[in-house]
This record gives sequence, C-alpha cells and structure tokens, in this order.
Amino acid sequence: MAYLDNIQTFVRVFELGNMSAAARDLRISAAVASSRISQLEDHLGVRLFQRTTRLLNPTEQGNTFYKGALKIIEAVEEAEADINDITRSPRGTLYVAAPLGVGQKFIAPAVPKFHALFPLINIRLRLSDRKLDLAAEGLDAAFFLGVPEDSNLRIRKIADCPRVLCASPDYIKARGMPQSSDELKTDAHDCLNLRYPGAPEFQWPLVSPEGARRVTVSGPFETDHGEILTNWALEGNGIILKPVFEVHEHLANGRLVPVLESEPPLPIQLACLYMHRRKQDPKARLFIDFMVDHITTEMPS
Repeated sequence: MAYLDNIQTFVRVFELGNMSAAARDLRISAAVASSRISQLEDHLGVRLFQRTTRLLNPTEQGNTFYKGALKIIEAVEEAEADINDITRSPRGTLYVAAPLGVGQKFIAPAVPKFHALFPLINIRLRLSDRKLDLAAEGLDAAFFLGVPEDSNLRIRKIADCPRVLCASPDYIKARGMPQSSDELKTDAHDCLNLRYPGAPEFQWPLVSPEGARRVTVSGPFETDHGEILTNWALEGNGIILKPVFEVHEHLANGRLVPVLESEPPLPIQLACLYMHRRKQDPKARLFIDFMVDHITTEMPS
C-alpha cells in the first residue's frame, strides 16, 4: 500500500497547495508527506512540484499525473466499498450547504426522508447564497448554481435549469414591457441583482436572434439573499433573472409575468461540489445520490 499512500498524499498536496495542510488532512507529519512525494517523484523520474520557500506549484507533469491519480484512488475506493459493504449501516454527521432557493425547494424537504432511510446519519444543513469554501468551512458537500472557479473539487452535475426574466404586472404597467435587451442597459428599466462579496459585474446571459450575448445591467437594489430578490420583484420594484423552479408558482398564479420572452436567458447548471477524501465517505455518497434522484424528479420544466 506504500505506493498508493504516496499517490494519495500527492493528491492532497496538489489540492491543498501546501505540504503542511495536506499532512494535517492525512494525519501524518509534514516530513512523512514530503518523503512520500519524493519517493513518488523518484519512482516516476519527474518533478511533480516546483518548490520555493513559500510556494508549492505543480509542474506540467504534476498536472498530468493528478488526473490519472484521481482515477486510481477512485477505483481502489470503489473496490474497497464493494468488498467491505461499508454502506450497510452508515453513520455520522454530514455538513451540507446549498443556495437558498435550491435548499428551500429541494434539499430541506428531502432531508427528513433521507434520515428516515438512514437514521444513523445526522444532517447539518446551511443555506446561503454567498460563495462557500468547502475546505475552510468543513463542508462535505455543497449544491450550487453556476460554474465553480475551483477545479480541484469534484463536481456532480445534476441538471441544466431553465431561467426566466420576470417582473410583477404592476411594474410592467408602470414601466412598460421591454421590447429588446438593449432597454435593460438604460434607465428605462430597473434590474434587481444578486450580489455577494467578490461577485463580478452583473451580466445577464441572453439569447437574442443574433445569438447568445451578455447584457450588462444595473438597478437600485442589490442583495445577497435570493428570496429577498424575489420579494422585491413581487412588490413591483424591478426585473429579476431567476431559475424557473424558484418562481414557477408566482408565474402560475400571475404575481410575476415573463419579460422579454423573445430573448430568453441561458439555463444555469445545478450541481454538487464535494472534496476529494483520502477515504471514500459512504454517507456523503449516499446523500448526494439520494438528493440527485430527488431533485431530478421534482425539478419543474
């Protein structure tokens, strides 16, 4: 198992970018971690990392080896799980995060159902529309909308969610129905946006007759809370861009109406992020599998 230990150590050093952090994660000393990396480099005959006094950066060979190393670890862990049947009575606590809309609509209602099937697994659910750091915040899994910036995390795609531009009938009566996305860039309309620390400039991805385009928009209100954004739109304060599943009830009862249907927004990816672990966590896998099945069944078109 020494060679596999070396590969697992390499993966954690690569993902965390720090020898000491990887050693703490693996519950070994930094000296042992460094020795394992050196043994692996000697075996492969290449340098996997460029080392300086402060930085540890993967070489081109290190980047290539990381992709293969993940497949090796995944195959071994799956084989161990099959042999040991470790999912028979999973137990422990899972720390899970999700955006407010996703969490309220899909995750929270399904947690009791999951717990009924696996009563020895406790769930700690955190709902927030801000960006989360899985490692720093001790999360086992985080559902998200969009494209993550951290490519070192594992990603389980769930669905491409259709989105809609919408506003209240009162807003449309007062300000008129926009006929072109160009009107969204002017003072003729107020666009309400979700903003969190570090968020980029607002650009709504729309599909015009000429093709996909990104439209820079602005408005008088911003918030990092998706439900507040919807409430502002319901009160007639502006136009919002939302996944259909978050507002389909308001659209059905007429409290919100679609806007600019000739230039619909592109769908947004719903997926789950999770950290690579030295040992596969069966309860995390069970939870993610359960939620993926639940969400795909409940997701409105």
